[in-house]
Amino acid sequence: MEAVRINPENRRLEIATLGKVDIEALEAALRQALAEVEAGLKESKGPEIASGIQVKRGPQETVLEKPTCPTAPMLWQWRELAWFEETEEEEDWRELAAYAGVCGVMLVLGYLIHKIDFGPAWLERVFYGLSMLAGGRDAVEDAWHNLRRSKLDIHFLMLAVAAGASLVGAWAEGALLLFLFSASGAMEAYASHRTRGAIDSLLKATPRHAIRLKADGTEEDVPAESLQPGDILVVRPGDLFAVDGVLTEGETAVDEAALTGESLPVAKSPGDEVFGGTINTWGSVRARVLRPLKQSALQKIIDLIRNAQNRKAPAQRFTDRFGTGYTWVVLGSTTVMFFVWWAVMGIAPFDNTQGFSAFYRAMTLMVVMSPCALVLSIPSAILAAIAAGARHGFLFRGGAAVEQLAEVDCVALDKTGTLTSGELEVGEILSLPPGRERDVAELAYSMEVQASHPIARAIVRYGRKQGLKDLGVKDFESHTGRGVSARLDSELCVIGRRELVAQGSVASLVDAVPLPEAACSEIWVLKGDVLGRILLRDRVRMESKPVLAELHKLGLRTVMLTGDRQEVADQVGHEVGLDPADIRGGLLPAGKVEVIQELTRQGMKVAMVGDGINDAPSLAASHVAVGMGARGSDAAVEQSDVVLMNDRIDLFLQAYRLSRRARTIIRQNLVVAFGTVVLMALGALTGQVPLSIGVMAHEGSTVLVCLNSLRLLFRN
Repeated sequence: MEAVRINPENRRLEIATLGKVDIEALEAALRQALAEVEAGLKESKGPEIASGIQVKRGPQETVLEKPTCPTAPMLWQWRELAWFEETEEEEDWRELAAYAGVCGVMLVLGYLIHKIDFGPAWLERVFYGLSMLAGGRDAVEDAWHNLRRSKLDIHFLMLAVAAGASLVGAWAEGALLLFLFSASGAMEAYASHRTRGAIDSLLKATPRHAIRLKADGTEEDVPAESLQPGDILVVRPGDLFAVDGVLTEGETAVDEAALTGESLPVAKSPGDEVFGGTINTWGSVRARVLRPLKQSALQKIIDLIRNAQNRKAPAQRFTDRFGTGYTWVVLGSTTVMFFVWWAVMGIAPFDNTQGFSAFYRAMTLMVVMSPCALVLSIPSAILAAIAAGARHGFLFRGGAAVEQLAEVDCVALDKTGTLTSGELEVGEILSLPPGRERDVAELAYSMEVQASHPIARAIVRYGRKQGLKDLGVKDFESHTGRGVSARLDSELCVIGRRELVAQGSVASLVDAVPLPEAACSEIWVLKGDVLGRILLRDRVRMESKPVLAELHKLGLRTVMLTGDRQEVADQVGHEVGLDPADIRGGLLPAGKVEVIQELTRQGMKVAMVGDGINDAPSLAASHVAVGMGARGSDAAVEQSDVVLMNDRIDLFLQAYRLSRRARTIIRQNLVVAFGTVVLMALGALTGQVPLSIGVMAHEGSTVLVCLNSLRLLFRN
């Protein structure tokens, strides 16, 4: 092995080798080395790098190279290895709930023994002690882990209060504190479990194998990673489509719920695109692979989800920092107040016989000021919003996107692929003279079946749906910017622009046909005995107009940005209900950026919705970038803060509403968290709140915050 190239953000691991290599043995050795490096990093020790190894660090990737001569890299063979899966230690909410249950049972037994005055006095303390051991088990592990790093956290505060309560004889209050603390911890873990559930269901949809059709007509079972564009797959009823492809034979309906949130199966016929990870519900079909597994729509979404889970919202980062520093504030405040109550106000330090002692009050103050609910108020809502979005067909790429989308007051939309389908479709076929429309269509289909430009795709898709015959034309010749010519049984055939066929005696026939309307494209077909025209149009999405109307009701301004001619933009804008002043046509990528900047200077926070490479600059310039994830370009998706998985504009409306609801819930959580701390702290300072009430208020607010955030998962 000569070099290693690592890109953690895109999860790419590549190695360079010289000569013949046992790749399996090399991969095993490399993974063992990576495991050792990872273990060393966890112990805060940097991995040792062999003498002479060059380390080149870029903005996204790191390259390690052996010392070598300048010409050797030209002979290296680069190979990409499967990215190693990190193992994440996740708390099992069932285990936490079990310990909380044991804690609660012991607490109840101790309380009953105290009430009925059963047995010796030390017996109730035994049960209270067992309750504390069960309830504090998880807190002890976390507190010890942080103490070894010279860090104090909420777990340490809770343990300190429980120990302090037992020292002043308040065994029941200490056990109650740890019961409620462990129960709220189990509730928090359960909330995380539910938010991960929707995401995990998508990750599990990743196909592992596929049935590939060999050249001799036989079938073979192959790993999904080995599929390449052009391979033909056999997909039976109930099977997953392994990668993105286009149907070549058969009809079916495809369940796209895991990928797009679409509840009903979508009908598919030859020429229609299918996505990896979706389920073939009833038909036996064949599909041609369009993209390898790592470039499939499902894999792009999975990569986005993995990145989103590690991106924190600005408010969440604030509470993280606030929670760490606030722990020291709580410890300092309770220490100061202990001496104020004792030395200044003359309250007994530890004796509770005449009321609440100074130490008892300090423990109560420590409990009610602990920031459990505050620290959970934002991340719990953010995670629930990300999970709810993934379940319904759109993805927030981190907590910042959830917060920022709720702030926008203007939406700029690209036309092609956003408000329209982005795929041309055959609208009208004209034959001169009339009656030979099918001959015109078959000739066009036969000449375009091997092409890949948008007009050819539309004609081929139409031909397959109509069952048109491939006439087997030969001798193709491309005429750049004009069209294509070929021969059928030695007779010349032409398909292309009006100018290409309007020659000689045919010119008068062609000129007599009026030019198409602005929103349509035309293509002419000519053979010795056939002359005709095919009109194609980019269909406006049927959901565009009602979505824009709903956005207007919500108080958002909508602007359409497109590179198409202004007359085409005006026609589409009028069809979807846009104000003429908000229809901007004839824009280059730089022009779209200028419009975004103009709107921003007007004091608006703009969300840009687009799907093409030419949209990437304007997406980057906007307050929130929203990309179409299924057919959107990699550049557009990479710039996006929110990804619409099914390329449906109505998903933007759902994402906006969810973002606003998440913002509302975050505000509610903060009010509950801050309000509880302030009210209970005032009560503790005046000696009006016993420890048991402080415990229930503190832990109750934590549970309430978690339950409030979970509402984002359960509301449709």
